[in-house]
Amino acid sequence: MQLKGKITSDRPLLVLAVEEEAQYLDTRLPVLLTGMGKVNAATALASVLGRGPLPSEVVNLGTAGALRPGWHGTHVIGSVMQHDLDSDTLRTLTGVTYGAPLTIGDPDGPVLATGDSFISDEADRLRLAEHAPLVDMEGYAVATAARLAGVGVSMVKHVSDDADETAAKTWREAVGECAKALAHWAEHNIPTYA
Repeated sequence: MQLKGKITSDRPLLVLAVEEEAQYLDTRLPVLLTGMGKVNAATALASVLGRGPLPSEVVNLGTAGALRPGWHGTHVIGSVMQHDLDSDTLRTLTGVTYGAPLTIGDPDGPVLATGDSFISDEADRLRLAEHAPLVDMEGYAVATAARLAGVGVSMVKHVSDDADETAAKTWREAVGECAKALAHWAEHNIPTYA
């Protein structure tokens, strides 16, 4: 976890997993690098928000794999779900729903599936594509931590790969251009960015 800059109540906190995704951001806004995966994202953000002060909102920027053909570019996420939590079994055992999908933006926006696995297998890709067009490793955790702290959250993902057998190689090759696209989106869509 690394926090760059100072959090204030009048500005958003930009949250990304790794430096590679944040390399072109103007750091006049605070930037939190959480590390990859749901546990790192949740604990890093919860720790920062728990210390205060709270930002005006949390903006989660990052890369995502495309689970369906034709998905590329930058997307403002409408809802986020966990793909690696067996909510149905847990509900059967306890009567409580854990990990329900969260609406975080326009309900007509794309669904993001979050899980701790880097999706690079065709069978996993096809299974997840039934529920969402995009996949990442931190979004659901960021949204949950922000909500528990009472802070609004928005999420923007840029497609880095096709979540197939070439995903790891493609991500490494594409992350720089993805970082540029995310910085461009932030500059043109976050009023307090400059």
